[in-house]
Amino acid sequence: MPPYVTAEQTRNILIIGATGVVGTYIIRAIVDARENFGRICVFTSEKTLVEKVQDIAALEAWGVEIFTGRMESERSVKSAYEGIDTVVSCVGRAGIERQIDLITWAEQAGVRRFFPSEYGTDIEYWPESAQEPPHQLKLKVRAHMKTMQRLEHTYLVTGPYSDLYFGTMETRPELGYFDVKAKKAVLLGDGNGAVSFTAIADVGKFVVAALINTNASRNATLIVHSFTATPHEILAEYERQTGVTWEKSYTSLERLRQIEREEYQVHSRLATVVTLRRIWTEGGTLHKYYDETVLGHIETETLESQVAANIRKQEEGENNFPSLLRKLSLV
Repeated sequence: MPPYVTAEQTRNILIIGATGVVGTYIIRAIVDARENFGRICVFTSEKTLVEKVQDIAALEAWGVEIFTGRMESERSVKSAYEGIDTVVSCVGRAGIERQIDLITWAEQAGVRRFFPSEYGTDIEYWPESAQEPPHQLKLKVRAHMKTMQRLEHTYLVTGPYSDLYFGTMETRPELGYFDVKAKKAVLLGDGNGAVSFTAIADVGKFVVAALINTNASRNATLIVHSFTATPHEILAEYERQTGVTWEKSYTSLERLRQIEREEYQVHSRLATVVTLRRIWTEGGTLHKYYDETVLGHIETETLESQVAANIRKQEEGENNFPSLLRKLSLV
């Protein structure tokens, strides 16, 4: 068994899934705060090296160490873990269950702390949360984490991403959308239900704060978000910034539940999206700002800034998730 890092300060970090949707924002924030850390490393696949050449080149230019291999390979993963005290997992939903092995190998390799890929809806918000289909794999990972003897954890719960909620829903408009060009919106529920959002860029800021504040984040579930707003308040901000009154309609909570049943019956990939939007509409998100005494003050995105950003993206036809190369060039 290798020696465990005893210093509380996070020094050497390994990010898994750094070129994914959320991972790109997390690695960007960590790189921006690199004076607080020692080594910053990424574990990725050979496929990513080929498909995201520019992103990998950008990371290397910023001094990030690149390790390659398959997540299923104990030898490759443990090799990347050498000298690492903290692992930050940013794997997508398809890779959630694979974290069970990653966690086991982290403990065996002497890693001190593991950040599982939690970013999203609170999976333990209500007692019935344990029955929600989208939560099952994350709950399984948490259960496995409890069996670790030495490995510490930090769960970062963000709530829904405003970057996605504020956009269009072309595949199923009835699930809620804000169409800038058509000046139309479909609001969920009665439009008055508060939802606590996190801008994806802010996820990286919160991760960095948790990495720096090691004592506060030790074996903790950190509930964070950027701002809270109702669908009516979001629409009002769109109308204010565009200068016109929009056409609006509603999808009731009852109708959301009906759509949810229909999507699961046909094993649709959209079923998870419907469940999450139903949970948010029911009030199953976060209604308090994070405690600044835990992570310190963090400048986050606001309702105004996120609406402005989405208006620009829709008008310019911009992808919600530009490449990592572009993000790293934004200084």
